[in-house]
Amino acid sequence: MEPREVIEVTTGVWVVTSRLYQTTSTIVARDGKALLIDPAWTPDELEGLAATIAHLGLSVTCGYSTHAHYDHLLWHASYGDPPRWATARTVEVVAAERDRLHAQLGEALARAVGDAFARVSPLASDHVPDPFGPGGPDERIEVIVHDGHCPGHGALWFPERDLLLAADMLSDFEFPLPFDPDDLPAYLTGLERLAPYVERARFLITGHGSPTNAPMERLEADCAVLGGLIAGHDVDDMRRFEPGGDETYHRLRALARAHTAR
Repeated sequence: MEPREVIEVTTGVWVVTSRLYQTTSTIVARDGKALLIDPAWTPDELEGLAATIAHLGLSVTCGYSTHAHYDHLLWHASYGDPPRWATARTVEVVAAERDRLHAQLGEALARAVGDAFARVSPLASDHVPDPFGPGGPDERIEVIVHDGHCPGHGALWFPERDLLLAADMLSDFEFPLPFDPDDLPAYLTGLERLAPYVERARFLITGHGSPTNAPMERLEADCAVLGGLIAGHDVDDMRRFEPGGDETYHRLRALARAHTAR
């Protein structure tokens, strides 16, 4: 299997983008050890990601899933069996909805991930333990928990790298998605939780779409969309032209109107 194309966001941080929904897999490395975040998506892409990691001269010492949507709970045997973490609320959601999440995989992807699917353990603190293995390089990686896109959604802040991994927030490909359950107030609170980190970050990686070195532009774009819709205005945004974007926009507008009417 050939390595997949990678983007080096900053030193020791690479993003690999799926052909489906511009879903990103993130590799964060130090001294030959790697934290692998949200590997995705198709069976051949999962295998190709293993070839990419080997090509970079890395071994996976830790995994992390940002939230309890099936495309962010994937894994492959070729990455090994390191500790895999998620927020405590994410693990609760996975336990409650495992059958539904597994059914969303489809036959081919279910075969590819096997029993490694959604095998995550709950974090006991606000940081990822031993991301580069027990006794490995020490780097504090902070977990920012909110319920904006999904209950227990856990973004990651890398203060030594000025890097925010926002998962399924702040995308240049997707509109804000405060759905399933519909909870616009929780989404707005999630943006507030992320805002201080966005202000400090030099680099931003999102779960779908492209990484950027202008994180504030992403936050401002989402605030403009949500603020405009809540105020009752139509808003112009290029994300309407992405696949499914117009449908999502109208759903978001209806949710904003319901929020305003309360």
